[in-house]
Amino acid sequence: MPAARPTQASSPGVRKSMQSNKSRDTKPELALRRAAHALGLRYKVSARPLPTIRRTADMLFTRAKVAVFMDGCFWHGCPEHHTRSATNAAYWAEKVRRNRERDRETDQLLAEKGWLVIRIWEHEEPARAAARVAEQVRARRH
Repeated sequence: MPAARPTQASSPGVRKSMQSNKSRDTKPELALRRAAHALGLRYKVSARPLPTIRRTADMLFTRAKVAVFMDGCFWHGCPEHHTRSATNAAYWAEKVRRNRERDRETDQLLAEKGWLVIRIWEHEEPARAAARVAEQVRARRH
């Protein structure tokens, strides 16, 4: 049974923190994009790989059919850095579980349509991650 969604933040500080979370252009995303651009890669930002599926990739290489997702350690349950929430723990555990489930579904849906999905954790070193992306993009270009 899903945890009940809290109707309000547990404190004013939590509310302010949650309101400041950005859905795009986060520091890790910008660092990855800068590193990829420095390697000569050109890409779309925050774009849907498939218009019929409501999923947005952080970086999209349409010719090579490569979709890059930058996953936050908290939001996507990083095995190295994920921490459990001290308040509303059941809600947040369920939220992360659903995010991970949706990530797997997204990977499968895109793979079925010929896309390569690359998932990068926010803690990964940007230059290394960009090199991994560049290698795959260049290998898949026609």
